[in-house]
Amino acid sequence: MPSPHIQITPSILNADFASLGAEVARIGSADWVHVDVMDNHFVPNLTFGPAMVEALARSTSTPLDAHLMIEDADVHAPAYVEAGCGSVTFHVEATKAPVRLAREIRAAGARASMALKPATPIEPYEALLPELDMVLLMTVEPGFGGQKFLDLCLPKIRRARELMDKHGVETWLQVDGGVSLETIERCAEAGADVFVAGSAVYNADDPDAMVTALRTAAEAVQEQRG
Repeated sequence: MPSPHIQITPSILNADFASLGAEVARIGSADWVHVDVMDNHFVPNLTFGPAMVEALARSTSTPLDAHLMIEDADVHAPAYVEAGCGSVTFHVEATKAPVRLAREIRAAGARASMALKPATPIEPYEALLPELDMVLLMTVEPGFGGQKFLDLCLPKIRRARELMDKHGVETWLQVDGGVSLETIERCAEAGADVFVAGSAVYNADDPDAMVTALRTAAEAVQEQRG
């Protein structure tokens, strides 16, 4: 299969919450805006809900990529499609019926994505790949931004790409956690093609230039992989 298109999805978890519209405007070349939704139950932090996401969707033309780190994703995920997200990611650890939920998200008009925490293996979910538009592999424990990338996740990224190639699916492979200029090349070499970067982007002097630099670094590795 041809190499998937490299995409950069900056996380607004490290942005200034008081002026999110302006913060998103600082990353004009981003492919998506990654919105971390946390409920203080599935993860020990609390962030946004559908109303805030809907307001953000109205203030930007860049599509929103919602990452739901919440319990009862089966119940709550459709509200984020209604709020205007172009992609909605649920955690398999918090979902009772992942196939049904993925189909529901797709039927509502968004891309359906499934996330796995670092300790959750990909192999049991091989049969689900055709039902998914994207798989998100967490490369830190979800809940907080600015964490250090876990190299132990690299074999799982490689394995996920092997399974996608085996089944001939066009499922995107996203990584989230500690992605920076120091780590993105390793992730791209392992087979990831969509990269969430939070602190690396928003702590940079020029966030949009960092988006471009990250994309360039990943594309260079992808070209070497062929």
